[in-house]
Amino acid sequence: MKADVQTPKLRRDQLAPGESLCNYCTAKCCRYFALPIETPDTFSDWEYVRWYLLHHGATVFREDDTWYLLVYSECQHLQADHRCGIYETRPQICREYSTKECEYEDDWCYEQYIETPEQAAEFAEATLPRKKGQSIRSTKPPLLPIVT
Repeated sequence: MKADVQTPKLRRDQLAPGESLCNYCTAKCCRYFALPIETPDTFSDWEYVRWYLLHHGATVFREDDTWYLLVYSECQHLQADHRCGIYETRPQICREYSTKECEYEDDWCYEQYIETPEQAAEFAEATLPRKKGQSIRSTKPPLLPIVT
């Protein structure tokens, strides 16, 4: 039995003149969308972030001081060959999208990336200013009874 040999991923600078990068991609741009959200800087804002993250496929990230709601949801017109099934009538946002700076290489990293409601709560607790008199320490437990 012969083992499958994976070909190394083609680099952007290896494309032949006029060749499309999309021929080598798995259509990452068609598998999610990200929308800017207001910077969460209050407890109430972070409750909204927690609510987003309770939904399947949702994450929140920050890039260049802008926060985004990212939703992993594949376009319903993405075909098995990673091509657009409505290419001639695709939405304007798709027409304006360019492979010049797309995420083909996978060599980037988010400044902040939050996947779970628990992470959102922990981040809020760690970064929001404390209320006057509020301590980061747990409350003092009651004294144990003396057994005689």
